[in-house]
Amino acid sequence: MFRHIIFLCLSVCLVVGKHEMYEGYSLYEINVKQIDDIQVIKELEHQLYLDIWSHAIPGNAGLILVPADKKEEFQNALNTAGIEFKINVQNIREALELEDQLLEAAAAKSASRNVTRDGLSFDVIHRYAVVDQYLVNLANRYPQTVSVVSAGRSFEGRDIKYLRISSTNFQNRNKPIVMIQSLLHAREWVTLPATLYAIHKLVIDITDQDLVRDIDWIILPIANPDGYEHSHTSSRYWRKNRATGYMIGNLCMGVDLNRNFDFMWSVMGSSNSPCMDDFHGRGPFSEPETAIIRDILREHGNRVELYLDIHSFGSMILYGFGNAQLPANALMLNWLGVNMAQAIDAVKWPSNRNYIVGNIALILYRVTGGASDYVQNIGIPFSYTFELPAYRNLQGSLQGFLVDPNFIEQAGFETWEAIKIGARFAAQNFKKRQAMARS
Repeated sequence: MFRHIIFLCLSVCLVVGKHEMYEGYSLYEINVKQIDDIQVIKELEHQLYLDIWSHAIPGNAGLILVPADKKEEFQNALNTAGIEFKINVQNIREALELEDQLLEAAAAKSASRNVTRDGLSFDVIHRYAVVDQYLVNLANRYPQTVSVVSAGRSFEGRDIKYLRISSTNFQNRNKPIVMIQSLLHAREWVTLPATLYAIHKLVIDITDQDLVRDIDWIILPIANPDGYEHSHTSSRYWRKNRATGYMIGNLCMGVDLNRNFDFMWSVMGSSNSPCMDDFHGRGPFSEPETAIIRDILREHGNRVELYLDIHSFGSMILYGFGNAQLPANALMLNWLGVNMAQAIDAVKWPSNRNYIVGNIALILYRVTGGASDYVQNIGIPFSYTFELPAYRNLQGSLQGFLVDPNFIEQAGFETWEAIKIGARFAAQNFKKRQAMARS
């Protein structure tokens, strides 16, 4: 009993110490009425090095995390510009400690049930090492359909693995490929259950045989392992990778991997400052993590029909291009996006809003260098960014990236409903394109 008390005390101390850097940070909800207001926010972002969680546009509030020593200056600037705001979380450290407590309680409850299962549980957010070993175990356990591929190493040397799931060992070139990835942005923990759930339904609990029979799958659960681990151990809201080649003194590490792809790289919606969260790096594919995704697509791109890059948050399905130009098949992209969104809306939590579908530049903001735009531009017919729902506390206050343990399995389940719609359409469309090519 005494040892349990000591362990509990040590756990609490570690939690308190881990989030100390966020003491006094506040989360602001911003409402803008006109384009000039957006420019004010953009200037403040760079002047004060603010962490923009979601961009405010007229009719859609934004969330901004502001350090304690910048709050007075930030509020004065908003008041001067006449921009409405409210504080959703006065001290974000308290919200982080609550998240830790909820996740630890869920993990303890899961362990107490002592249930042996073939796959990973969906009541915790699993760390890199657990997922990495899980992929190896699945390939060993289901060699007829699963192979694990070591695609390369991250900046800090972690192995980046993905699964190839196929009933024909990727040898049947008449089958399309669906590629799914998550955690390109490190702090978006709730996206991991989406890829793990898809793996579970394709390998372990197969209820839709046609999805394995007619389609090959590439699933990359942790695209940014260094940043992901750092978000667990040191800085919960870390977004970028952990590259050090851009450092100013001992500060300003990392590149925003979703600004590092070769589609109008650095043209808009990213920063050339290593200290900003949207820093685009020294050039397209300068980072090993993005180069790995590029190389996977180079190897298999002529069969990839559908590409899904899973992010959070916002309850959106977005397609290109981020410069506000539309792909030639924009109508079909929108049609399929709406069908996938409706599949989620049919089973989502009632407290979460319905999904929004549209071009990223029209729905959110203009941005280039993103993964899904690059994929669309190299000829993959259907490329999307999913933005899973934001976390809301019991009072309904929007709190963004935090994870409710009760939502972990739901995130996987409802996203899988959309993936099924997209995958089946991709299979049909691939066959039609093949038939047209032969005629």
